[in-house]
Amino acid sequence: MSIDPKRPEPAEREELARLLPLPPERELSGRHQRALRDQLLREFRQDAAGARPRLKVRHLKVAALPLAAGALALTLATSGVFGQEGGTTVSGTGTTATPGGKASATTAAAVVLLDRIATVAASRPAFTVRDDQYVYVASKVAWSVQTDDDPLMRLDTPHSRKVWFSVDGSRAGLLHEKGKRIPLGGDLDKDGNPVPGDTPGNPSPNLNSPTYRYLETLPTDPGALLEKIYDETAGSGPGPDQEAFVTIGDLLREQVAPPEVSAALYKAAALIPGVTVVDDSVDAAGRHGVAVARVHAGQRTEWIFDRKTLEFLGERGVMLEDSPEGRRGQITATTAVLKRGITDRPGELPGRTG
Repeated sequence: MSIDPKRPEPAEREELARLLPLPPERELSGRHQRALRDQLLREFRQDAAGARPRLKVRHLKVAALPLAAGALALTLATSGVFGQEGGTTVSGTGTTATPGGKASATTAAAVVLLDRIATVAASRPAFTVRDDQYVYVASKVAWSVQTDDDPLMRLDTPHSRKVWFSVDGSRAGLLHEKGKRIPLGGDLDKDGNPVPGDTPGNPSPNLNSPTYRYLETLPTDPGALLEKIYDETAGSGPGPDQEAFVTIGDLLREQVAPPEVSAALYKAAALIPGVTVVDDSVDAAGRHGVAVARVHAGQRTEWIFDRKTLEFLGERGVMLEDSPEGRRGQITATTAVLKRGITDRPGELPGRTG
């Protein structure tokens, strides 16, 4: 294997060309060249030693419960063994997939793909946002549920989910899901709308419960951003790399972030060990795309992107081996982001969306 990030093997070039139409070649930044070189050196040394480090196996327990003020209803514990092989080929949005397809890009290819995704994200126009407005995200979701009486993970039926989060956290938000109107950080009036009061919707935003204004304050340097994520999630989840990957995925899915912050999140993800590319995945709306993925405890989480536009489509979780909680090929979670925008009131649909 070549250890020069500027001169990948011919097979890697062919694989990337097959995954998506690539824009004209351009040099990676010095930071990403160093990150890519370090990743490849680690892989080379692990191969030479005859063994790869493996994270401690931890089984997943998922609950499909709405969380207030931007916290996400699901944290998939699916991060990676470095250089993990095994992909997924799918033909629909059912409860099973076919494991064993080719995880067709190496970690080096994932770095390149995430760099291209970040470039596209940075080029998108920014929203003009007032403090008294709301971030709106509409999606289609299905999450697995476990109970003490039934240890098997059971995937819910995909359904609509719409959320409105206060831009600065000073007002209550709103969740529409399964026919219910659920206030986020406040009370509802007689018409089922949040009541602005003395208690703000999200007075202390953080990485796990962000607001748009909070996201504006995040570092746009990928290394500094990843360091912040590691520091603030220390001790959470099955390990720091896993928790960082999950945290970034959460920030990408159900919020609106400034373009430069979105780009930094993708570039930060490229610095996490164990990220791979899956050549074909499908979101909850049935849209196929290329996925950035990580594996942990026999399960893989996938961030799915449109193959042509590199737009974030959604996420999916897949079991790669049998366990007491499910079977190989079982879909453990699936989401699809359908619309994002800014509104003046909770419950209102946005004029401009993205």
